[in-house]
Amino acid sequence: MASQPTEIPKTFYDFTVKDAKGNDADLSVYKGKVLLVINVASKCGLTNSNYTELNELYQKYKDQGLEILAFPCNQFGAQEPGSNEEIEDFVCTRFKSEFPIFDKIEVNGDNTAPVYKFLKAGKWGFFGDDIQWNFTKFLVDKDGKVSDRYYPTTPPLSIEVKTLMSALWNFDYAMLPLLLIVVDHRFIGRFVKFANLLTLYDFCSVT
Repeated sequence: MASQPTEIPKTFYDFTVKDAKGNDADLSVYKGKVLLVINVASKCGLTNSNYTELNELYQKYKDQGLEILAFPCNQFGAQEPGSNEEIEDFVCTRFKSEFPIFDKIEVNGDNTAPVYKFLKAGKWGFFGDDIQWNFTKFLVDKDGKVSDRYYPTTPPLSIEVKTLMSALWNFDYAMLPLLLIVVDHRFIGRFVKFANLLTLYDFCSVT
């Protein structure tokens, strides 16, 4: 099970969890990276689509600062019954996944892993506090803060369209209209200068 730091954790990176082999895994090694944290299961109807898209997402952005952290959980329909070794073998053999698989944990109830208490601490509106099902997704920004939460049915590749790109490169999409105006203004300015030159050339040619 995951262990909690002696001090009250302020970021996701302050936690130490267990890896699939039972060794301590200090999450501070992921400082400065954007994380997608997911409770996974091997026998769920969402397994194939999620692992397939997670792999694609990871291969596309791992060199740009994205890490995917998978936490097996057997609380939903008993769909992750295997041992850590069996789970890791299943994921690596069937899906060729390269992102880390951690120790099996509980994400709801009295035995909720401390790291998941942290993830669920935000005000998530319709989500409520509890995890609803396998493959609930949390996006953690480069400062170790939870920036968003996604339903189990949210395709991983749909996350990259706006939120993930913004988190990875700190791009503020609210500035996009202004950026377009600036670009458009510069283009217009150059066009006007070019048009003036053409006019001057025509005038000189005529005279």
